[in-house]
Amino acid sequence: MLPAVPKLCEAGAENVSSSNLSDVFWMWSTLSRAHSFARIKPGMISLQIFYEGNVQGVGFRWSVRHIAKGFDVTGWVRNLLDGRVELQINGEEDEVRAFLDGIAQSDLRALIRKQTENKLKNPIAARGFEIRHE
Repeated sequence: MLPAVPKLCEAGAENVSSSNLSDVFWMWSTLSRAHSFARIKPGMISLQIFYEGNVQGVGFRWSVRHIAKGFDVTGWVRNLLDGRVELQINGEEDEVRAFLDGIAQSDLRALIRKQTENKLKNPIAARGFEIRHE
């Protein structure tokens, strides 16, 4: 359980003024949101998938994002410097598996030489599904 705002300020409560109280609230609300993502809820799964093959420069990420629109999943996809594509995804296990099957059964299958899956202990923080440019 997260500490209440007074607990966050307890050590230096005399230094909390109206000007920095908003900073304290922001920190508390940020911690609250982070805490809500800290555990995978029952029935939910969070995966990291690496795709190898001819997966960069061919619209792979765009196609994955397009496929994701048909499923109740959140996450992101990005190119890696070593030529692979990384996908991180959250959702109900059946929905995530159906999404991954959708990728595997699409035209993208001809571009994928190898797929590696890792189960994540903590869900990723994501809203919707996006292409990341990192």
